[in-house]
Parts: sequence; C-alpha cells; structure tokens
Amino acid sequence: MVETKKKPDGQTPAKQTKEAPQPRSVRVVMMALMVTILLAMLDNMIVSPAMPTIVGDLGGMEHLSWVVTAYMLATAASTPIWGKLGDMYGRKGVFLTSIVIFLAGSALSGMAQDMGQLIGFRAVQGLGAGGLMVGVMAIIGELVSPRERGKYMGMMTGVMAVAMIGGPLVGGTITDHLGWRWAFYINLPLGAVALAMVTAVLHLPKKKAKGRIDYLGAALLTVGISSLVLVTTWGGTEYAWSSTVIMELIAIGIVALISFVIVQKKAAEPILPLHIFRNLNFTLMSLIGFITGFLMFGAMLFLPLYQQAVQGASATNSGLLLLPMLLSMMVVSFFSGRFTTSTGKYKIFPIAGTILMVVGLFLLSQMDTETTRFTAGVYMAVLGAGMGCLMQITMLVVQNSVEMKDMGVASSSATLFRTLGSSFGVAIMGALFNSRVEHTMSERAGQLGGKVTEQSAQLDAASLAKLPLPVQDAYQHAVSAGTHSAFLLGAIIGVVALIAAFFVKEVALRGAAPKDSEPKGTESKGTESSDSEPKDSGSESEKLAEGAAGDAAPGAREPVAEAV
Repeated sequence: MVETKKKPDGQTPAKQTKEAPQPRSVRVVMMALMVTILLAMLDNMIVSPAMPTIVGDLGGMEHLSWVVTAYMLATAASTPIWGKLGDMYGRKGVFLTSIVIFLAGSALSGMAQDMGQLIGFRAVQGLGAGGLMVGVMAIIGELVSPRERGKYMGMMTGVMAVAMIGGPLVGGTITDHLGWRWAFYINLPLGAVALAMVTAVLHLPKKKAKGRIDYLGAALLTVGISSLVLVTTWGGTEYAWSSTVIMELIAIGIVALISFVIVQKKAAEPILPLHIFRNLNFTLMSLIGFITGFLMFGAMLFLPLYQQAVQGASATNSGLLLLPMLLSMMVVSFFSGRFTTSTGKYKIFPIAGTILMVVGLFLLSQMDTETTRFTAGVYMAVLGAGMGCLMQITMLVVQNSVEMKDMGVASSSATLFRTLGSSFGVAIMGALFNSRVEHTMSERAGQLGGKVTEQSAQLDAASLAKLPLPVQDAYQHAVSAGTHSAFLLGAIIGVVALIAAFFVKEVALRGAAPKDSEPKGTESKGTESSDSEPKDSGSESEKLAEGAAGDAAPGAREPVAEAV
C-alpha cells in the first residue's frame, strides 16, 4: 500500500512509501502463524488413532503411555522458557528455532525403530511444540495492538476447531492408507510452508539480551512443572493417588516451585517475572484461563465417551457429534473479537462466558440414558458459546496487562496455565468419573460388573460389544452417572471463574480505535495507556510495531490490523 498526501500549496502529492506496511505481507504472516497453530493443535489429535498400529509394529505396550507423556512434559516445561527467550533475543529467531526443533522431532519420530527411540524423539518434538503457540501469540502481540487484535480471534479459534474435528479423522485415514509413520511426516510439509513464509515476510526488531538466562530458575520450573504433569498423568492410572510415588512427586513439585519463586525474586533476568502478577487483571485472567483449560479438555474427553457408550455413536461419529460445541465456540469467538475491536469493551465476555460455561456444564450433568443427540447438541452449544467468549479474550487481556518487554513471558504464562488446567481437569474429572462408573457397575452388575471395570472404567466400542446385554445396560447407566458427577464438578469449579470475572477491571485496550468506528473529524490519538501500566509502554509498543512493519511510521499500526 502506498499512501499520498496533498501539500497545502497544491503541489504534486508526495509518495510516502514507508507510512504503512504492505497488506499482502501481513496476510502472509498471519497465514504462516495459522499454519503453525494448526501444527501445534493437530499433532496429538493425529497421533492418537495411530497408537494401536504403532504398538503392533514397535512393541513395548508397557511403555505406550510415555509416547504421550514425554511430549506433554517437554511441551509444558519448555513453554515459559520459550517465552522468556523471545523477550530476550527477539521473537523471529526463537520462533523459527522452535519450528525447526518440532519438525526435527517429527521426522525422527517417523523414523523410530523401537519404542524407546519413539519416546525420546517425541520429547524432542514436544520441546519444539512448547514454542509454537507461545511464539504465535507473542508475535501477534507485537504486530497488532490489543484494541485491534480481536479481529483475529475468530480465525485462531476456527483453526483450533478444525484441528479438533479433523485431527482424529486425518490420523485414522493416514494410518490406514499410508502407515503410522506418516502421522509424523505430515508435519514436515506444513512446517516447511510456515518456515518459508515466516522467514520471508516477518520482520521484527532484533534484540540484544542485557543479562544472562536464569538457568537455575529454568531448571527449578522444569522440575516443578514436570512433577505436576506426572502427578496428573499417573495419578489413579499407573499409581494410586495415595501411593508413595505420587506423594513423592507432589512433594518434589511443591519444593521446586517454592524454590523457583525465591530464585525469581533475586534473578537479574527471571524466567517468570513475579511483578506481572501484581497486575490484578493478569492474575485473574490467568486463573480464568486455568479453569477454562480444566473444563474444556475435561468436556472434550467425556463427551465422546458418553456418546459412544450411551448413545451408540461410533468413534468417528462421536468426534463429529462435537460439532455443536466447536461451531458455537468459533462463531461466538469471532463475534466477541469483532465487538471488542469496534467498541474497546471486553469485560462482558469473561462474565458472559463463565455464566454460559457453568450453565452448559450443569445441563450436561443432567444427561442420562434417555437423552437424545439433539438435546445433548443443544447443551454442548451452550458450553461452546461460553468457551468462545473466553478462548482468546483471556490472552488479549493478559497481553494488555503487561509492558511490551514482558509480552513473551505473559503469553507463555497464559498458555502454561491453560495447559496445566487441562492436565488437572482430565486427571481430577477422570478420577471422579472412574470412581462413579466402578461403583455403579458394582451396584447394577454385581461381581461381574466390578471385574469388567477392574482394568479401566473407560471401555472402547469393541470391548463393550463383547459384554452380555445386562452388563452393557449397566455400563450405560454407569457412564451416565460418571459424566453426571464429572460435569457437575466442572460446573462448581466454573463458579470460581465466574467470581473472578466480576473482579476484572475494564482497562482501556492499547491501540487506536478502527477508522470506521471513529467519529468524523477526529483522528487516532495513538496508543492509550492505563494506570496499571508504565507510561512508556504504549510508545514502546508502537516502536515494536514499526519494526514489524519494516521502518513504518508511528501511525502505521492501524493498517497492520486492517490488512487481513
């Protein structure tokens, strides 16, 4: 885009080639970032259907859970470190590095010759994955002001929804027709496209670190996060919740995290600066993000189980039956983003979102063996609408609550809290679900019912079909009772998020209002600052936006947002 200005004396307009970034370049950057989000979201969804085939080829059934656990541990532990590295050394280089590591892990996983190699290579892949989502969010945070960022919310949520719906279908198809190794190789062309586009068109200012990396803090945080993830992964499955191993992991995690906080107070360049938690909005939105992850992934786990065991859906159809929740989430996220951009108002969405989540989970807890698919779909749509209000607004407010120099750690913290929330949600809601299923099976089917669920309370369709009809009926009632307890717990926990939402302060979003929403005769005043932020944060934000645009003038932030 080339803008012109007429001079007062009527001379020929002068071309100002550096006043605005090229819209086409911004579109390509956003496309590259969306491909990266797709990479991050698709991986586990595609790999899961391939697991039985992988075990049949490589063996090592006893180590199967580590294929997922190694990836989760590496992703969770590396997330805050990637965010800090981006703040210190510049986002583009760090982001490209995370993509390269993820692709290297994908290629190596596809070439694995035994289960031990696959687990190790999955850890490498997870290490790179930790920087993908954080990198996308932090880069968008530099390219686009918070006021204008809402325009991209629907796009990001749409990509996530596509990954959730299409991942299992694509994974099953690839495994059946190309072999399980292509479940990993499929990442390579997608990643190559993202690498090429980001390298060519993304221009962000280079940074030079002023201090050393806080290695001790990074190590302590890694140990603490890894311990918590292992507790939620192993608790109630590999080991009893009261077992020595789980108790030791809890103790190690607590000691490591307390030590981490002490170290952060003294570190010159802390991995997670504690001062960002002094901002009330940041802390509240981190809590809401944790609970959103807790509830969302719990629902994503138990709804397919209910649909398969009680409503008779196939594994493929149970994924498609989640469409009401995912579509409503996508539509509401798109609307909330546009509304936030045009008005600058956002507090209504955390409140409305948590209310809809609580109502949706309560409705889902009322499902029984007689509930129709249409009724369940309506309940899921209510829950999805609540999630759509929260999915991107939490990140938006978190990023608006910190200075630009802390954009990476703020984005990584929000991502980490949501990741930990999902781990705790699956573990706690899963423990309650399993307990209720086992109890109901023992009540309805006696000793035989207890034996059926002795190994696992979550039976697949093939195992369920082999059971006698009375036991199948008992299991349907047991799953209905289990989902009732899990979703009711979710509704109760959702109330905590609702209370937190009421305390969120509607601080003005940085960045000018869109041109089409400004009164005639007025011009953008530039970046707005809030009392909760340092006065120079807006100017710093503008300078970074200028670098992202390639020497653009200070007023060039609006065209960046308008380009898509």
